[in-house]
Amino acid sequence: MVPVVVVMALGLVVVGIAIRNELAVEHAAREGARAASVSATPSAAADVAARRSVALPVDVSAVSDHSTVTVTVRYVDPVDIAIVGSLIRPITHTASVTMALEPP
Repeated sequence: MVPVVVVMALGLVVVGIAIRNELAVEHAAREGARAASVSATPSAAADVAARRSVALPVDVSAVSDHSTVTVTVRYVDPVDIAIVGSLIRPITHTASVTMALEPP
């Protein structure tokens, strides 16, 4: 009985961490898009703003055309929680945000 409860509790911890990381990636994408939309160098501004907004090692890409900029942030969560971490594959969190370009 106790091992089942421990595994279930650790599973809840994994779910909580995954939700937190998903929200962090979405936040980083919004911050990156906001910074890129008002910058003369959208890609650099998006990268700096997204990385500063979260404490995760995220991958940031920005694509802009003549009127919008789209920032995509990706993070691969290794799921390194004891016992249940070996049962779950890494979780990839991805978020994209598009904003209108404004003159700097």
